[in-house]
Amino acid sequence: MTSTGDYSSKTIREQAARRRTFAVISHPDAGKSTLTEALALHARVIGQAGATHGKAGRRATVSDWQKMEQERGISISSAALQFEYRDAVLNLIDTPGHADFSEDTYRVLSSVDCTIMLVDAAKGLETQTMKLFEVCAHRNIPIITVINKWDRPGLEPLELMDEIRERTGMLPTPLTWPVGASGDFRGVLNRADGTYTKYTRSDGGASIAGEETMDAEAAEALEGDAFTTAVDESDLLEMEEQNHDQESFLAAKSTPVMFAAAVLNFGVHKILDTLVDLAPPAEPRPDKNGEPRPVDAPFSGFVFKVQAGMDANHRDRLAYIRVCSGVFERGMVVTHASTGKPFATKYAQQVFGRDRAVIDEAFPGDVVGLVNASALRVGDSLYLDQPVEFPGIPTFSPEHFMVIRAKDSSKYKQFRRGIEQLDHEGVVQVLRSDLRGDQAPVLGAVGPMQFEVAEDRMVQEFNAPCRLEPLPYTIARRTTEECVPTLARERSVEVLSRSDGELLALFSDRWRLQGVERQHPDLVLEPLVVS
Repeated sequence: MTSTGDYSSKTIREQAARRRTFAVISHPDAGKSTLTEALALHARVIGQAGATHGKAGRRATVSDWQKMEQERGISISSAALQFEYRDAVLNLIDTPGHADFSEDTYRVLSSVDCTIMLVDAAKGLETQTMKLFEVCAHRNIPIITVINKWDRPGLEPLELMDEIRERTGMLPTPLTWPVGASGDFRGVLNRADGTYTKYTRSDGGASIAGEETMDAEAAEALEGDAFTTAVDESDLLEMEEQNHDQESFLAAKSTPVMFAAAVLNFGVHKILDTLVDLAPPAEPRPDKNGEPRPVDAPFSGFVFKVQAGMDANHRDRLAYIRVCSGVFERGMVVTHASTGKPFATKYAQQVFGRDRAVIDEAFPGDVVGLVNASALRVGDSLYLDQPVEFPGIPTFSPEHFMVIRAKDSSKYKQFRRGIEQLDHEGVVQVLRSDLRGDQAPVLGAVGPMQFEVAEDRMVQEFNAPCRLEPLPYTIARRTTEECVPTLARERSVEVLSRSDGELLALFSDRWRLQGVERQHPDLVLEPLVVS
């Protein structure tokens, strides 16, 4: 029997089988951060959920720790949380929901084995939800759907099932069905056995809601028409063969559906049980050549996120690593695949918002935060003994561009350090040219709010107030050195170099791009496609 350190292959495989690594995705304001804390509350990780609405005041969610997140009620950075539930270890990765931060969400999705797609009961499948669904579908990531906010007026449940089926192409297979119309959430019919789980509100939703499960006869006596309506609608689903099939779910062809009200903690236990019972465990992950790395092979992992500014006292920098194989042990020296250099893992932590805990070991599927990992970038691979490199994480095509300059020339050193840090984290893409010089780099972003985050962090973390000036470009294309002289002669076109060495040609709009392509059909102008 082979072993990794002091761990046998059998132990590593058993630990990998216990892991469920998943992300929560949705349109903004569908309740991702609220659900994150409700899950943590039910797993007894925290004593009180943050997003309470009692008159005594509202606590901020633990996962949304940045000042801008708390002021605007949105998630900008991702939060990772590990907790045990039943006999499983769950690695929950909360993601930004705002479209402007979709690139960060995409990186997170490269590290998970399953997703919870949160759908607002009143709004159905919104724009950002569909974009994220398409990324999951492209990667064949299994999706569990949760219809949230059933405590508020919303759409008919059958109408929501039709929308999921028509717009995603996946067959919705509800595990639970609501008893009581949206806005009058009493409980759920458990379709597998016909029982009824009744929910009882807790004070402001800050503590675990009461649950009582009873048979169909008792449920009908208690709820009357509301329960019989739920049974009738469930029978319609049965006729349409909308029942859970594990093979279809793992192939991302169908999606189990549950109804919940995360703010009241209704339906949260069922979500946790479903993750344990149905979500896939950590399995062999393909390297960049498509060869699966066995989970019991020596340690390997890849960086899916870099975050700084989480500790104002220490100015540290955290790299999030998804463990793919073997055992991570704090203090081990691994190899940085892109450079071939050794990398010491002296400081390793589990991180949820600003809350941290030192971690001594981690298994496949786990997420580890490496502190002060200045050499690591998003997409980098690490390994022990047996070399491996996992597929890189593509960048999105920027659609907004601004020149950034330091307001105070005496703080240029802080300005340059801040720009390098933001570039390293992928907060924005940093573009340069000899013509503009190092003192006026161009920032590229998927959405305008990324500029606000960059500007705020330059001031708060690096004491480098800056000035941003918009540029009239909306499209970027990858090009080559040979094409630069021709492009330089074109109006409303500029070629800049990205920090990863790629040359990007920027165009004012698609008509300008089409005009240049017609005039110079031999030019290399490749779209920056996420794959």
